[in-house]
Amino acid sequence: MTDTRPQATKRAKRHRSYSFHRMSTGEMVTRYALLLVVLAITILPFLWQLSTSLKSIDEDVYSSTPSFIPEHPTFANYAKVAEVVPVVDYAMNSVVVAALVVGGNILGATMAGYALAKLRFRGSKLVLGALLATLILPGEATIIAQYVTVRSLGLTDTLLGVALPGMIGMINVLLMRAAFTAIPDELEMAAKVDGANAWQRLVHVNLPGVRGMLSVISIFAFIGAWDDFLWPLIVLTDPENLTLTVGLQYLSGTFTNNPRLIAAGTMISFVPIVVVFAVLQRYFFRGVEEGAIKG
Repeated sequence: MTDTRPQATKRAKRHRSYSFHRMSTGEMVTRYALLLVVLAITILPFLWQLSTSLKSIDEDVYSSTPSFIPEHPTFANYAKVAEVVPVVDYAMNSVVVAALVVGGNILGATMAGYALAKLRFRGSKLVLGALLATLILPGEATIIAQYVTVRSLGLTDTLLGVALPGMIGMINVLLMRAAFTAIPDELEMAAKVDGANAWQRLVHVNLPGVRGMLSVISIFAFIGAWDDFLWPLIVLTDPENLTLTVGLQYLSGTFTNNPRLIAAGTMISFVPIVVVFAVLQRYFFRGVEEGAIKG
């Protein structure tokens, strides 16, 4: 008589494996309900600002039951903002600052992350500990020291002075270090045996494997530089050098009774972030999900 228990055991294991990966109806409903809640929390404020910016002067935005969809959509609020505030000039200043910050993080964080991950030197653990310690301190705790440093360099009221403190972010250094650490050391040793120096190993061996993470730190650096308000407000005094986030504060003082213009200014400052993320989102998710090298 043939023993069918091993076959039955295999079928049971396959069934359990299939049941484990199969999502029940209740679990699916719960997941989608949580996704809808998160979507509502994150998207609804943005849509409300967009709706307010498109409302005409005849619509009451302070009513007890305001309408979400504008009755008479208009772009006149955006035109009014451009008339009163030099939006283009402020936006170009923000672009310069963001370009300096992104470029500094790509170069500085890449080289620092590679040195901490692949190069052996005395005090490397101490440097890594110092980087981790800087993440504990809030930015406001060191802002006075940053201002004194920028002033001693003669960079106050300049766009370079605004960009300088953020040109190498410690969190970006740690992200690049993690990306370089994921690359097998055998590739580094093989390149070293072939006579490649540290710079050649960085550019030709390691850098192609961390392009996804470079996109991640580029997006983080751009958003941080574009949205920064406190530091540019402290450093800049000349109205011609103001960044977009600081320049748009004039809308709150000049048009306190017209939230439509304030909402329009908010949307103007938000558009570049959407554009940058839309362009780099493919590389962003690749950098978050993939390892540096997959075997």
